[in-house]
Amino acid sequence: MDTQQLAEASRDAMWAEDRASQSTGQTVVDVAPGTATLTMTVTATMLNGHHTCHGGFLFTLADSAFAFACNSHNQKAVAQHCSITYLKPAFEGELLTATATECDLSGRSGLYDVAVRNPKGELVAQFRGHSRTIPGQHVEIDT
Repeated sequence: MDTQQLAEASRDAMWAEDRASQSTGQTVVDVAPGTATLTMTVTATMLNGHHTCHGGFLFTLADSAFAFACNSHNQKAVAQHCSITYLKPAFEGELLTATATECDLSGRSGLYDVAVRNPKGELVAQFRGHSRTIPGQHVEIDT
């Protein structure tokens, strides 16, 4: 299995068990070693008192993209630390796109940036995630 096939197999194994991402209507658009792109449409149940997307849902989308990116090497990884900066509101009906990019891998630690964009391509939120690998793999590979 090459690295792209391994990233896709890891995605499939993770998606099968990821109830949180599924419950918010997310879709994994693309995955490759160290990167992932997910989308989510803002629904009425995701709106806060200002009639904009609640920050928790934006964080969830970004965190999911981060998770698929940092697990794309078939080594199980979890979040060690995450932060997000909200830059623009997102509104009901908008299809948001979160693209996670691996910045660095060093030992058991990884660093990822996730850009969340609206349909106009404007940056809605910027997320940074620090990952830590844990024992286990998503798929068994023959060596």
